[in-house]
Amino acid sequence: MSSVVTRFAPSPTGYLHIGGARTALFSYLYAKRFGGKFLLRIEDTDRERSTQEAVDAIFEGMAWLGLKSDFAEIYQTQRFDRYREVVQQMLAAGTAYYCYASKEELDQMRAEQMARKEKPRYDGRWRPERDKVLPAPPEGVQPVVRFRNPPDGQVVLKDLIKGEIVFDNKELDDLIIARADGVPTYNFCVVVDDWDMGITHVIRGDDHVNNTPRQINILKALGATPPEYAHVSMILGADGAKLSKRHGALSVTEYRAMGFMPEALLNYLVRLGWSHGDQELFTRQEMIEKFDFDHVSASPARFDMEKAYWVNHQYLKITDPAIVVPEFDWHLRRLGVDPASGPALAPVIEQQRERCRTLVEMAEKSKFFYAELDGYNEKDAAKHLTAEGAALLTELAAALEALPEWTAPALHVAVNGFAEGRGLGLGKVAQPIRVAVVGMAISPPIDQTLFLLGRDRTLARLKAAVAYVQNKS
Repeated sequence: MSSVVTRFAPSPTGYLHIGGARTALFSYLYAKRFGGKFLLRIEDTDRERSTQEAVDAIFEGMAWLGLKSDFAEIYQTQRFDRYREVVQQMLAAGTAYYCYASKEELDQMRAEQMARKEKPRYDGRWRPERDKVLPAPPEGVQPVVRFRNPPDGQVVLKDLIKGEIVFDNKELDDLIIARADGVPTYNFCVVVDDWDMGITHVIRGDDHVNNTPRQINILKALGATPPEYAHVSMILGADGAKLSKRHGALSVTEYRAMGFMPEALLNYLVRLGWSHGDQELFTRQEMIEKFDFDHVSASPARFDMEKAYWVNHQYLKITDPAIVVPEFDWHLRRLGVDPASGPALAPVIEQQRERCRTLVEMAEKSKFFYAELDGYNEKDAAKHLTAEGAALLTELAAALEALPEWTAPALHVAVNGFAEGRGLGLGKVAQPIRVAVVGMAISPPIDQTLFLLGRDRTLARLKAAVAYVQNKS
């Protein structure tokens, strides 16, 4: 295969949503599988609706997902001179023409067509034809430029996902490629960009299928070879309805805030419509090596938030903690916690990941390692921080203070030995300790918890819990 070049070309009129992220991922994986290039292009010609905030959100989301463009940033608004140059070439070649029809004329034309039960379409009134005499251009009217679409024949689209789709040219009217103010239109800009940038494969949502024959005809009029096309089906909610926020139609950055790992989100997205046997979990390299369009379904995919959480949890359980550290750090800081004020993050991740589906949950449950307790769980304190519990904690604090080394094995021996020496099950001792040092009766194994918390913090909290019981009584 010749060098593959794909592109992801969002319009910055909103956030980078989950459907766009999947399209970007498919484009990225296909290019990388064949040693090609992946390009990010900001299609910002809709200047009224495009915002810098949306541009920033797209770049932030793409960077977080690790879908890096192989080219410098590209904005359509920086290419207007090039679009105007191509419009002039087409006017000179006769593949485009000026149209002076007013909005009122066009509205009346469509109303009459609909009254006759015809498909509303431009009737070619300003289209130059042999032996056709056009009226003189009206004074003071700025014309639009229309593409001279072939009147006969067909466009045969061999879609890599949907198969062959045939369009009759007579069903495609002469679309506007430049507005009266000279601003080029979306379908025209896309064509010139794909041509100039050597795009070999256009991978996009199937809401663009009807644009494709028009774009192919413009490319052919320019003497260009059209790229191959793959139109990806839409994503539905788990209930089969159109994807909405309640299903998970959120921005990529919201998924970060919800505690997803970027690789986990990519893994979930790649499985929305694509499969490789029964395999559920893929490394990025495996995605690159195995992705193809033969196994992308033409049917809509269904988004299942529970499954997304499951995938995220699997990633947290199997990923090298060092890879999770930057994201865990980010979540702790969002809670107002300084990760430098406690143990190294990697061992905390290792202890917490079995019981946490998200990094939000992990950060909340690990806050006690880094920040002072802001109280005790009321129910747990009532059960375990009693006079009997305080007596045990007083004795235990003295035993722990005498330990020559503060290691998990030494703490394991000390706590177990303390319980056995008093004829108590481990839970009778471990639970009051947990409430004292964690604030609740749930934590990683008690020896690991105390080891990571450190000698000074552990002893201070044991003594504070004793004081809490005494003050209460």
